[in-house]
Amino acid sequence: MAKPFFVYMLRCRNASYYVGHTDDLRVRLIQHRAGTYGGHTSRLRPVELVWFAEVPTRLEALEGEMRIKNWSRAKKEALAAGDWQRLKRLARGPNRRS
Repeated sequence: MAKPFFVYMLRCRNASYYVGHTDDLRVRLIQHRAGTYGGHTSRLRPVELVWFAEVPTRLEALEGEMRIKNWSRAKKEALAAGDWQRLKRLARGPNRRS
């Protein structure tokens, strides 16, 4: 059985969101929380895991990360809250019909 990959989203101290992917979510969270992963999260600790999804391949994890990184703050918040109706409405965009 192949090892799964994860797409995840963290909320940082300043309420910004960080989206990433990994093959070991537990270790990656330890790195983010300790500030050893570097970059955005190391300067804005503490961080909180607000959402994650398991996917079968690294490619799917990377594609999920790239897709979510381009989302609006409102869509990221709806995802973190598990508010699927709001996420669906926001996904339609301002120029799409119901």
